[in-house]
Amino acid sequence: MKALPKSQILRFTEKAIHLARQAVSRYSSKFSKHRYTLPQHVVLLCLKVRKNTTYRGLLDELIEMPRIRRVLGLVELPTPSTLCKAFNRLDMAVWRILLTLSATLLPTSGVVGVDASGFDRSHASKHYTKRAELTIQQLKVTLLVDTKVNAILDLHVTTTRKHDSQIAPSLVKRNPESIEILLGDKGYDDQKIRRLVRQYEVRPLIKHREFTSLHRAWNARLDADLYGQRSQSETVNSTLKRKYGAYVRSRRWWKQFRELTIACLSHNIDRSL
Repeated sequence: MKALPKSQILRFTEKAIHLARQAVSRYSSKFSKHRYTLPQHVVLLCLKVRKNTTYRGLLDELIEMPRIRRVLGLVELPTPSTLCKAFNRLDMAVWRILLTLSATLLPTSGVVGVDASGFDRSHASKHYTKRAELTIQQLKVTLLVDTKVNAILDLHVTTTRKHDSQIAPSLVKRNPESIEILLGDKGYDDQKIRRLVRQYEVRPLIKHREFTSLHRAWNARLDADLYGQRSQSETVNSTLKRKYGAYVRSRRWWKQFRELTIACLSHNIDRSL
């Protein structure tokens, strides 16, 4: 009998479990119940964000997905509360390691764009938020994207209105080995950023704000074809919102940061399929 072809979600699960086994140990402690492994928890949380659903919704679908359960080695499914506790327990550092590993699945080029976008912190109705006198704030999410393959190398998330020029340095410092050329719009026009990236032997390709004719001349000399690749950063921001939702489901800010990191991780795995 001919074997069934692998679906996208099955291939996603196989890659995700492979990455998870590299990043985390089998169990969190020798005193744990050893009922479910940490890699299983990681992949289930990725599937939840990828499918833009709830814990109950995911587990309900997995009942009808024997091939997915087989790849994960799940004899029985965890409860929603078990997954919720796993999400709280897995540190942000783990998700950052997984994000870095996921970028290695793609043939990155070193031409990297930096761009920011906003994600809603709640999906409550406007009627409810008006009655409850709540203010829906946005998370500012800045992505570092390899423009050749649209891989997300890193992200920065803040609840404040921090300026772009204050965010970019931390992203560069964390990823100098992945960047050869840094593309940025006028929001990143800061001599401190240019000096910093040159210290790491990175070429800055950042447009100047045009206050004088000299600034206009500098912009005219930019490599238009190379700078044009910066639009891929905007494409990735749009893709994240379209596939995984323009809002985060979690209520607390530290959970929201993790949720967005998982979305970026899932994006990279999907791009590698």
